[in-house]
Amino acid sequence: MELFRIKKDIPFMSYGRLTTSISLITFLLSVAFLAIKGLNLGVDFTGGTMMEVSYPQAADLGKIRGTVDAIGLKDATVQNFGSSTDVLIRLPVKTGLTTAQLSEQVLSALKNSDSSVQMNRVEFVGPQVGQELYESGALALLLVSIGIMGYLSLRFEWRFAVAAILANMHDVVIILGFFAFFQWEFNLTVLAAVLAVLGYSVNESVVVFDRVRENFRKMRKASVPEVINNAITRTMSRTVITHFCTQLMVLSMLIFGGEVLHNFSLALTIGILFGIYSSVLVASPIVMYLGVSRENLITGAEKKPSDESQP
Repeated sequence: MELFRIKKDIPFMSYGRLTTSISLITFLLSVAFLAIKGLNLGVDFTGGTMMEVSYPQAADLGKIRGTVDAIGLKDATVQNFGSSTDVLIRLPVKTGLTTAQLSEQVLSALKNSDSSVQMNRVEFVGPQVGQELYESGALALLLVSIGIMGYLSLRFEWRFAVAAILANMHDVVIILGFFAFFQWEFNLTVLAAVLAVLGYSVNESVVVFDRVRENFRKMRKASVPEVINNAITRTMSRTVITHFCTQLMVLSMLIFGGEVLHNFSLALTIGILFGIYSSVLVASPIVMYLGVSRENLITGAEKKPSDESQP
């Protein structure tokens, strides 16, 4: 299915140095923000208090959130839990207050706002649990990256694997850089979004790489930049359809999903936008700079007829 067809190949590779330079600058800025500001880790990673309260009627999350903010807990997360009448409140660690004191303070503020509120349970998530989650998340990211490189090395060639993983790490670091710069809360849902972006970006890279390999078989007299330009141009319609539909869904979550899905969809929005850019204007130039050629991709059986046909 194609929405449009571009007859003349767009010379993407002629801008390769410019696009990779922009990406390098953006990457370094993101690393700098991570080093200077660091991530604003949520309760999942740092530890804190989780309260479950219930109301006889549907809970007004906006009102509850305003009440919690009013007592100086602006980093707290308020969301429905199980039903519209049950609410889960995640509270960060507050210096000088125990879990019991903090929960009593919050419950007292909620009762002043609505006396029908009932406390169901209070739990403390220790920093040790947070550290284990942090390490598990980092390990998951590492294993995903190794798996992607292994898959692309087997399916294509090592140059494609290196290019794809560099482009994907570019997307991940930029997402983290945004969260560090704006100090948005980084929790498990954001980590899930980062892992999803890794898989999403590599899918786009595979589509382009597959067309590059096909072009090397068909365009025997074309140069490497011409082969890559043709591959990107011919997949442009598919790229527009795929990313438009995905971004439309993610934006709907960002706008209408509420606080629970806000940071998750925000990370996906950033990742998808930069994923389009990196798959076309980062991964492809890197493949070209690494010296990919027709001989790297064709098999011996395919090479032999070609060699024999030469005068």
